[in-house]
Amino acid sequence: MPPEPDHWETLATLATVRSPWLTLIAERLRDRTGQEHDYWRVEKADSVIILPIHRHHILLPAPQYRPGVGQATWDFPGGRVPDGGSPEAIAPAILSRELGITPDAISTLTALTTTGWLINSSFSNQKLYGFVAELDPRHDPPSLPGGARYPHTRAGITQLRQDLTCLQCRTVLIEYGLAQQD
Repeated sequence: MPPEPDHWETLATLATVRSPWLTLIAERLRDRTGQEHDYWRVEKADSVIILPIHRHHILLPAPQYRPGVGQATWDFPGGRVPDGGSPEAIAPAILSRELGITPDAISTLTALTTTGWLINSSFSNQKLYGFVAELDPRHDPPSLPGGARYPHTRAGITQLRQDLTCLQCRTVLIEYGLAQQD
């Protein structure tokens, strides 16, 4: 059951900074007690992260440099949902771009959420959509230069969970594990 609305009022927009990646907005808000607050928030396209499974292995592309932390990290294939696009429609393009997987090699694409998970609701409107892509075992395994394959076993998933530092990727892995228990 959703919480009862808190009814904050937007009094003014103080600043807006737009880029292709996000819009940063500073606003003056009034809470239900009448107190005023200056608050910054981000509007950002939703994210899609895909957990690909091929021949009892979970696949990861090569680590990518992440400017936010100043280093390369292991991540599942992922990307942004373009304006007017749908999370499910962008997933095959992400798999193609990051792992070289063609749409005909995807046996099933299963959504872990249909409404999206809020990534940071106090600061951003961005949602995360997670998918599991079962790849056709009859297709040759994708080439993963610099990437990794984790056995779809308890030990393999435990190691993967330790190697993933991205919270969004870990969420997709955990939600996948919970869905397997149902």
